[in-house]
Amino acid sequence: MKLRRVVVTGLGALTPLGNTVPEYWNGLINGVSGADRITRFDATKFKTQFACEVKNFDPLNFFDRKEVRKYDPYAQYGMVSSDEAIADAGLIPEKLDLDRIGVIWASGIGGLVTFQDEVSDYAKGDGTPRFNPFFIPKMIADITAGHISIKHGFRGPNFATVSACASSANAIVDAFNYIRWGKADMFVCGGSEAAVNAPELVVLMRCMPFLPATMIRKPHPDHLT
Repeated sequence: MKLRRVVVTGLGALTPLGNTVPEYWNGLINGVSGADRITRFDATKFKTQFACEVKNFDPLNFFDRKEVRKYDPYAQYGMVSSDEAIADAGLIPEKLDLDRIGVIWASGIGGLVTFQDEVSDYAKGDGTPRFNPFFIPKMIADITAGHISIKHGFRGPNFATVSACASSANAIVDAFNYIRWGKADMFVCGGSEAAVNAPELVVLMRCMPFLPATMIRKPHPDHLT
C-alpha cells in the first residue's frame, strides 16, 4: 500500500496565551506566561491559587444563550478553535466530499465543569433526582467531535482520543494515519480542556510533594514560564 502525503492546511487556537492563532503565537515568542490568579472560583482557601485559564472569553460572542446552556466550556473551546482552523484552511463544504472528512477531537477528561455543577446541585437538594437532561451529552469526552461534525456536515470517521496529557497529540497522529492510509481525505483534529475548577485543583494539590517548591509558592504567577 502506498502511503499518502499529509499536510496541515489550517490552524486554530484558544489558549491561556491568546484566543486566536496570532495572539497565541505572539504570546509564545514573547515569553508571556499563561498563569495568573484563579478567577473561575474562590481559591482563597487553597494552597495553590494560580492556574492557566482561558482569558477574556465570552461564549455569547460565538453562541446564542440556548447553545451556551447545551455546551460544556470544553466543548465551547473546541468548537471555537476548530472554526478558526476550518476558516484558516479555506474549506468550501459544497465542493468537498463530506463523507471523506472526519473529526478526531480529544479531551483528557471531558465536561468536568458540567459534572461538578450537576453533582453539586443534587447534593444541595432534598434528594429529589433532578438533573439537566443535557448532563451526559454535555459531559462525555466525544461530544465535541460530534458538535463539530454536525455544524459543518462532516460525515467521515468521528471519535475522541483520551490519553491524559497526550490526548490532543494522539488525535493529531490518528488523523495523520487515517489520511495517509486512505481512510479519509481530511480531518479536523486537536483537543480542548476546561478543567480549572475546585475538584481538579484539589487533586493536583495532592501531587505537591512531587513538584518543585517554586512551582507551588511562586508569589507572582505572571512570572512563571
